[in-house]
Amino acid sequence: MSAPSEPGREVAGAVPGCLAPLDEVSAPGWTPPAHATDCHFHINGPYDRYPLSEGRIYDPPAALIPDYLRVARRLGLERMVVVQPSTFGTDNACTLDAVQALGPARTRAVVVVDDEVSEATLGAMHAAGARGVRYNVIHGNGPTLGCLARLAERLAPLGWHIQFYGDAERLPDLEPVLAALPVPVVLDHMAGVTGARGVDSAGFRAAERLLASGRAYVKLCAYRSSAQGFPYPDVDPIGRRFVAAAPERCLWGTDWPHPSLFGATQMPDDGRLLDLLGAWAPTQALRQAILVDNPARLYGFD
Repeated sequence: MSAPSEPGREVAGAVPGCLAPLDEVSAPGWTPPAHATDCHFHINGPYDRYPLSEGRIYDPPAALIPDYLRVARRLGLERMVVVQPSTFGTDNACTLDAVQALGPARTRAVVVVDDEVSEATLGAMHAAGARGVRYNVIHGNGPTLGCLARLAERLAPLGWHIQFYGDAERLPDLEPVLAALPVPVVLDHMAGVTGARGVDSAGFRAAERLLASGRAYVKLCAYRSSAQGFPYPDVDPIGRRFVAAAPERCLWGTDWPHPSLFGATQMPDDGRLLDLLGAWAPTQALRQAILVDNPARLYGFD
């Protein structure tokens, strides 16, 4: 395994390194409600304890628990969901250890497993705070869609969900499959809908139907869907439409430390990302639903 490369620099014969998060983030222009939840972030390292997977396609700089806690405090976030990144493959040790370090009463995890995972392992992960399995068809290094239905059957008794990260253009074909699963589905990163395709695209319409069916949630996080950069005006109509259509099915996450951004890409400011959610959800009732009530229901917070 090659060592993590310098952030933002490609190393000959190695996977590319990506940018590190900002050293300081802005305070949001509004105060989140009590128990506000970051439903999507990653912890990376330290790598001498948690080695990266050989199957990864990029090298992330270390992003440690103290670094994340500074962001959470700055934003006023009290609950958190650690999502297993593709760079660790199916070795969930870093993610599950982060749950314990951050506090199991306020932290949950979304893990990556293969179809051969044992019932005992799933049970141990549940006890450690896991509440979902991620399918990442963008970066791979995890389970394939071929085992989706079979694995979902095994997750249903645990009350877990499937988190799906993929291109929205695949959603119309996947819609009947996802709708038939015996567990909820969380559509990652604006359901993969890009600003260029927008709310009139077949992918957006499929996502909207899944939300309306009560079978799915969507994670609102603008920057990956934007081709225009901050303040992501091309994604603004998508976020507003999702909130208007199904506020009880929307979640929000920072996606800190914003992995797989390279070169001259603008690194998001998490405070500004939270401000954008405030524009999409301008009332206290909407913010309470998206940041507190919906995560509590899905992830099992008290």
